Amino acid sequence: MSPPPAAGVRVPWAEVPVAVRAAVEDMLGDTVAEAVTQPGGFSPGVAARLRLAGGGRAFVKAVAPHLNPESPGMHRAEARIAAVLPESAPAPRLLGSLDLDSWVVLAFEDVEGMHPAQPWREDELRRVLAAATDLARALTPSPIEAPALADAIDGQFRGWRRAAAEHRAGADDLGWLDPWARRHLDRLAALEGTWGEAAAGDTLLHNDMRADNMLITPDGVVFVDWPWAAIGAPWCDIAGMAPSVLMHGGQALLPVIEEHVDALGADPDAVTAVLAALTGYFLYQSHQPPPPGLPTVRAFQRAQGDAALRWLRARTGWEAED
Repeated sequence: MSPPPAAGVRVPWAEVPVAVRAAVEDMLGDTVAEAVTQPGGFSPGVAARLRLAGGGRAFVKAVAPHLNPESPGMHRAEARIAAVLPESAPAPRLLGSLDLDSWVVLAFEDVEGMHPAQPWREDELRRVLAAATDLARALTPSPIEAPALADAIDGQFRGWRRAAAEHRAGADDLGWLDPWARRHLDRLAALEGTWGEAAAGDTLLHNDMRADNMLITPDGVVFVDWPWAAIGAPWCDIAGMAPSVLMHGGQALLPVIEEHVDALGADPDAVTAVLAALTGYFLYQSHQPPPPGLPTVRAFQRAQGDAALRWLRARTGWEAED
């Protein structure tokens, strides 16, 4: 079966409160003539390309707590990051943001481009990975203040340790987990515990690279959606996007990914540690209840977790010990 799409519950622009829409028009300096909802990506709420009466264009995303209680905070974080990204970064320029009547709205320049094809094509993957490599080098050292990657997501990267603790307490029979992972759960939990040191570095990372968070344009690749930006090792973005490539059956593309990870000076053991933490996150989260407004996220995480686990098994060398 094909992995589910990255999809949140979209809200049409017309359903945003009138006062909020009017404030956005004031911010953009023109009235909205047309709004076209964009389907890709996990954020719930509004994601629309706007055509303005005077011929201008903008991309707007907006959310309120009743759609998802965590998303407003993510939008605010993205506004902070987008406002200070260097102009040289291949990211959409922030036109403005506002908080009004519990709605958080971000307006960006509208980028003409296409998401990479799914399943991935090797030519597009190579183009994206080359752009990601250039991005990592350009953002080293980080040109802005941001949290260290280990500080930003350590609370999430504890899937193996949580699964092991719940199993010891008799609260989980681990029936959702692959037999190989069950046999090696304690080793995986120990390896996961080393990921923060392994991912340390001074590169500003996008920290959520997937096909729905990038646009291929005639001139290159533009990376969108930066709420999770953090500072870490330069190869982390490419290693982190690998499961989303492999989940479509793209195992033949793994050497292309590893080639670009190696080009950024990655230590093999460090990559394995980060991959272990990422795999544990995806698999543990995949059997949690779905969050509001994100109906496909758990199945999407499971597909990535299964793909990551296959790569992890190969990297650990534990397969030969079974």
